[in-house]
Amino acid sequence: MKRLVVGFFGVFVCWASYAVPAVVDYVLDGDTFAACVGVADGVDITVRVRLINVDTPEMDGKCVSESKMARRARGRLEKLLPRGAKIELENIKDDKYLGRIDANAILPDGRDVGEVLVREKLARKYGGGKRGSWCKK
Repeated sequence: MKRLVVGFFGVFVCWASYAVPAVVDYVLDGDTFAACVGVADGVDITVRVRLINVDTPEMDGKCVSESKMARRARGRLEKLLPRGAKIELENIKDDKYLGRIDANAILPDGRDVGEVLVREKLARKYGGGKRGSWCKK
């Protein structure tokens, strides 16, 4: 089974420079959701997608304000990406967790979901490495 999963993710890596159509299944938190993607004729898989280059507060935050902000970010992502929404995934990369990819999620109107969240101050730009605290000091 692990080989099958790795094989499917090899397909994603090959598509890294192309827009890949996807259908939203559910939202996990402010920067992660699941989507159904066709990998071959009649073969679809559901994959978790982490929005690339953004960070949102964690649901199990280190303080009350972080948890509140995390719920707001998740709620906004659920509005941007309701179940059944058709989107495109771009700049697809492997993620550090097996079964998850990193990608830009592009709405039908061309907006990048991560950029929307950053503009609305529900996320911040993230380039990797240690993430900063969301708790007010």
